[in-house]
Amino acid sequence: MVRRTIPIRSCLWSVLSGPIPVDERSQPGHGRVRSRFNPKTKEIPMTVLPALWLPILLSAVFVFLASSIIHMALQWWHRSDYAKLPEEEKVMDALRPFGLPPGDYMIPNCSGSADMKTPEFAEKLKKGPVMIVTVMPSGMMNMGKCLALWFLYLVVISSFAAYVSGHALLPGAGFRQVVRFAGMTSFLGYAAALWQMSIWYRRSWTTTIKGTIDGVVYAAITAATFAWLWPR
Repeated sequence: MVRRTIPIRSCLWSVLSGPIPVDERSQPGHGRVRSRFNPKTKEIPMTVLPALWLPILLSAVFVFLASSIIHMALQWWHRSDYAKLPEEEKVMDALRPFGLPPGDYMIPNCSGSADMKTPEFAEKLKKGPVMIVTVMPSGMMNMGKCLALWFLYLVVISSFAAYVSGHALLPGAGFRQVVRFAGMTSFLGYAAALWQMSIWYRRSWTTTIKGTIDGVVYAAITAATFAWLWPR
């Protein structure tokens, strides 16, 4: 079964959004959902998450393939995301004796807001360089682990899209409705948080915008997959 009912008191969606408009001309599988609320039982129908396992997995697979094409076949797209340091070998030789463990570092750094107001800290900022650095483990990157975590992340985003869409739409919902909910939810998961890094930590806006465009592509693939495989 792909339908069930839940008590209205436990459905936050009904409180936030109210009833969805009704199109009396629609039929199952076409157009809008005909009903969202049963006044007799005070229950709201929905599409249960297990019914959406196929679009969750397939959308993750399709996005995984798309990301591989973007980062391997279209390498020019992200080639300028990270610039090469001048005198790279000298910088690496200078840092190597410190044995920095993997982690995120801010240079210069301070212990609290009081230190930020001191003349010494102001002088450090003035002299520079001012950096936010991520130190990675030495050696080749473990691509197998990274790819596995990436795919798991894609499944999580698709599951969020399924959860929101399933609570908002019934089986038989129209293509545009599914695209609207699944696409917007997955876009927020893929791209919305990228902008924080440019706002607060000075990451290149070009890099953030390119990552956002990637998110649009991934969201479009996710939305199309859900609309294609939505329960009828």
